[in-house]
Amino acid sequence: MDIQQILNKLGIDALNEMQQRASEAILGSKGDVVLLSPTGSGKTLAYLLPLLQLVDKTSDDVQALVITPGRELALQSDHVLQSTGCGIRSTSCYGGRAAMDEHRVLKTIKPHVVFGTPGRLNDHLDKNNISRYTIRYLVIDEFDKCLEMGFQAEMQKLIKNLPGLRRRILLSATQSEQIPTFVSLTHAHVVDCSVVDAPPSARITLYEVHSPQKDKLDTLRKLLLHFGSQSTIVFLNYRDSVERVDNYLHQQGFVTSCFHGGLDQKQREAALYRFSNGSANILVATDLASRGLDIPDIENIVHYHLPESESNYVHRVGRTARWDATGRAYFILSDGEHIPDYIEGDTEPFSPTTTEHMEVAPPRMATLYIGKGKKDKISKGDIVGFLCKTGGIQASEIGRIDVADRYAYAAVRRDLFHQVLLNTQGQKIKGLKTLIEPVR
Repeated sequence: MDIQQILNKLGIDALNEMQQRASEAILGSKGDVVLLSPTGSGKTLAYLLPLLQLVDKTSDDVQALVITPGRELALQSDHVLQSTGCGIRSTSCYGGRAAMDEHRVLKTIKPHVVFGTPGRLNDHLDKNNISRYTIRYLVIDEFDKCLEMGFQAEMQKLIKNLPGLRRRILLSATQSEQIPTFVSLTHAHVVDCSVVDAPPSARITLYEVHSPQKDKLDTLRKLLLHFGSQSTIVFLNYRDSVERVDNYLHQQGFVTSCFHGGLDQKQREAALYRFSNGSANILVATDLASRGLDIPDIENIVHYHLPESESNYVHRVGRTARWDATGRAYFILSDGEHIPDYIEGDTEPFSPTTTEHMEVAPPRMATLYIGKGKKDKISKGDIVGFLCKTGGIQASEIGRIDVADRYAYAAVRRDLFHQVLLNTQGQKIKGLKTLIEPVR
C-alpha cells in the first residue's frame, strides 16, 4: 500500500510528527497503543493509515471495529477511509436509523472495517450481523468522550464479546485519569503528543466583543456581517437557544445550518453537509459540534454562550486552526460576563466594522438533493455527467458530491443553482426519473 499516494489523494503533503510516531507504534509492535494528541492534530489518519496496512483485504470478514462517541464521527471517519481509495471496504453503524438497513449493507459490501457507536455495534454483534470471532483490531476514538457520555457498560460488553481480539488502539485529546480494567490493555505503548508542537489554541487569536444588551443577537448580527462569507461556527449551550439564534439569523438574511442533538439523523447530516461544502457559511450549534467534526478551513469560532468547562472550550476552538492553520475565536460578553480563568492567552477587544445598509454575504455554493443513490447504481461520475450535460454547467462549477444508498447531495455554484434546478426538473439520470430539489 502506497501511503504517499493515499496522502496525495487526500491533498496532504506528508504526515506530521504525531502521525509518524503513531504509525511507528502501531506497525512496529504487537501490543496495544494509547495515542494522546490535541484536538485538530490529525488523529483519524494517525490510526487509519497503519490500520489499513494491518487489515487483510483478500478476506470478506470484518476485522476491525472503530468505536466512536457519536454518529457524526463514525460517518466522517468512514468517509475518510473511503476517500483513500485503497481497496479496504468499510461502513458505519449508529442509532437513529433501522438496524435492518445496516444489516443489508453489511451483507452486501462485506466491510473489513466498521465504524459505529457502542450500542449499535453491540446490537449487530448480538444478532450475528457482525461475527465476533473475526475481529482482530479495536479502535476507541475519543476515548475520554465515550467514558464521559456513559458508554462504559456498553464498551465493557463489546470488548468481552470479542474472543479473537488482538490489538486495542485508544485515542484521546486529553489524558484520562485512569483507563478502566475492562479495556484489558496489554503491553500498552503510550504515544503522548499532547505537548508536541503548539496545540491549536496557541495558533488562535482571541477577541472580546462587548454586547451592550443582555440579549446578544444584534451584536452577533454585526459580527457576522463583518466576517462576510468566512466560515464560522457559533456555539451555544442549549438546543432551544440554537433554534432561536438560527431563526433570527435566517430572518436577517444569513444562510445558516442548525445543528444540535434534538434533530433527527437526516437533518443533522444535511446541516453538516451544507456547512462543509460551502452552501452555508455559518453553523449554529451546541457543543455536539465541538467533537469529531473535521471540517477544514473554519476561520472563526464565536462563543455566543461561554463554554461550560475547560474541556468544552478546548474542543470548541479545536474546530478551527486544524493541522498547522491559524484561526480566530470571539467571546461575545454582556455586562457582568468575563473570560473564564482557565482560558490561557491574551484577548484583544474587538468591535465589528459594519454600516447601516451592509448586505449579508451569500455562501459560494448551494446544495442539490438528488433522489437516487448507490442502490440505483448511481455514482459520483454519473452525477457529474448529469449536472454538466443536463444542468448545463462545467465540472469545475460542481463542488463536493456525496452518494448514499437511496439519495445523493451535490454542491454547485450558487449563482448557477436556479439554472441547474430549472434544467434538471423532470429529467432522467441514467434512464431513471428522479427528484431534484434544493437542500435548505
